[in-house]
Amino acid sequence: MNDLRFRLAEAADVPTVVRLRDDAARWMLAQGVTGQWRPGELGGDHFRRIMDSGEIWLAEAADGVVGAWELWWEDEDAWGPQPPTAGYVHRLMVDHGKVAPGTGRHLLGVAERRVAEAGRSLVRLDCLAGNERLTSYYLRAGYRAVGRKEGKPQPGGMPKSFTLLEKSVGDGAA
Repeated sequence: MNDLRFRLAEAADVPTVVRLRDDAARWMLAQGVTGQWRPGELGGDHFRRIMDSGEIWLAEAADGVVGAWELWWEDEDAWGPQPPTAGYVHRLMVDHGKVAPGTGRHLLGVAERRVAEAGRSLVRLDCLAGNERLTSYYLRAGYRAVGRKEGKPQPGGMPKSFTLLEKSVGDGAA
């Protein structure tokens, strides 16, 4: 994992991010995780919109992009109006055919450091309510469940219920 490089996505990267997201959705379905993501659910318009209001980070290895995540500076749909104390991680994804186990956690750590470097003390994220496997993943990564959001709007789909999780990263503690 030490050979990974991280950079902000650019407009030219949008097709790669869409492919990565669709591949991650297919992997989830193959693992029996249903309801979280569907292939084809998000297109380039979604990712370009995120680039305009937040950040999309890419993880690159020698053979190209192997992971990505979105970093938002507000998320009123899930968390309501909040003071500017958190960064919100969305769509953490890796190319499971090209990365070693633990790479997703490494990417999450990089996202946490970015939030801390921006002077924010919390990283927040959410996952589909009832997705025990993903909730456990985040709990093992040091997050704590702090609530539930019913009927959160979804890009390209019906509203869903989510578990809200957060982790303190103040003073670079990520």
